[in-house]
Amino acid sequence: MTTTSTSPLYAGQGTRRRRRRPHRSAVPFLTQLAIWAGAAAVLALWWSDTTSVVGPAGWLTGAGRITGLLAGYACAVLLALMARVPFLDHSIGSDRLARWHALGGRCTVSLALTHTLLIIWGYSLTSHAGVISQTSTLVFHYPDLLKGTIGFLLFLATGVISARAARRRMSYETWHYLHFATYLAIFLSFGHQLSNGADFVGNRLAQVAWYALFLGIAALVAWFRFVVPVRRGLRHRMRVTAVCPETPGVVSVHLTGDRLDELGGEPGQFLRWRFITPGLWWTANPYSLSAPAHPRHLRITVKAAGGHSASLARLKPGTRVWAEGPYGSFTANRRTSPKVLLLAGGVGITPLRTLFETLPGQVTLVYRARTVEDLALRGEIDAIAAHRRARVHYVVDHPAGSSSSLTAQSLHSLIPDLAAHDVYLCGPPGMTQAATEALRDAGVPSRRIHHESFAF
Repeated sequence: MTTTSTSPLYAGQGTRRRRRRPHRSAVPFLTQLAIWAGAAAVLALWWSDTTSVVGPAGWLTGAGRITGLLAGYACAVLLALMARVPFLDHSIGSDRLARWHALGGRCTVSLALTHTLLIIWGYSLTSHAGVISQTSTLVFHYPDLLKGTIGFLLFLATGVISARAARRRMSYETWHYLHFATYLAIFLSFGHQLSNGADFVGNRLAQVAWYALFLGIAALVAWFRFVVPVRRGLRHRMRVTAVCPETPGVVSVHLTGDRLDELGGEPGQFLRWRFITPGLWWTANPYSLSAPAHPRHLRITVKAAGGHSASLARLKPGTRVWAEGPYGSFTANRRTSPKVLLLAGGVGITPLRTLFETLPGQVTLVYRARTVEDLALRGEIDAIAAHRRARVHYVVDHPAGSSSSLTAQSLHSLIPDLAAHDVYLCGPPGMTQAATEALRDAGVPSRRIHHESFAF
């Protein structure tokens, strides 16, 4: 392991930006509270509409109604979490919203499956029919249940492709567009809830509330995921100006456009970039800004880790670009201490490079890479360190390829008062997991370890 440091003094005089007060948002707690309150309201609907439950058939059917109501409500929550509402995204963080969405997806599929099995079983006991016969009767003779069945099967298929083992075998772009089947599944399933659900039939108030819930969330999805990106693409008229190699397999894409300051991108945030060129126009991938936003210039730095990212090295100047965002809460607002450690691995340096330039106070950067040649943006980092008199540690493997471990001891050797720091962490999944464990072992509280992942 080789360690190089520049500018051994690290006082915060280098930046003259006004210091922000540390901010802890109550939005994550309030959002979860609102979700659980909605679930309680759904259960209250069933309770108020149920006079009694008698016999095994009644219990099975009642449980099927409850799981069906909760599955329908969970669909609305899933859509809301991924509507990319800026307020939620900036307050909670894209990665946390994605984790909530993934957990909610598993719960939704489980509730929908349980609802289906319980209703079939309960109805078959009531009608004294076989399970297969009862299933056929429900699907082909109850209103909207054929569409609901197709929607249910689409939900199951989406759940299968979202399983970790399946995701590893497909590209982000493929998974992303197959995931759009969720919208169709919810649309197909919606009708049978109102036409067959005992809690909605004849209950005008419940029907209106259900329509309002889903139409309101559909409006959020349509606005923030479709209308806003198109409006911004037309308004900002972004284009590629240059593609510059940084290190082997890593390039910086420089962009220009109109009124880019209106995007409001903060250091540490990312946007979803859609390059209007054959092979790339159909998908928008997340890449962090690798330099502070400028009214006429933006820059991203990307490593070739897949088909989309590798294609960026071949972009031509003048290529039109649409951008969604900015997204993420990996910003100065997370800081709670005047001392900050930025811990980067590989191309994870991109959001940390912007924070290194702009964060006030005492900032130390540790940048880990396989070789010296893999240290992207090193010239800029050294210039920033010299300007603000900050300390940088470059940690690389030996030329022979021996692995350098991230441990509490090795981090303490670089930053003796590590436990007093906030830590911003960005890098490959294995590195971030090892670093998180090492930081906790070193006494850094979990609330001071800030990490945002694009993993899908």
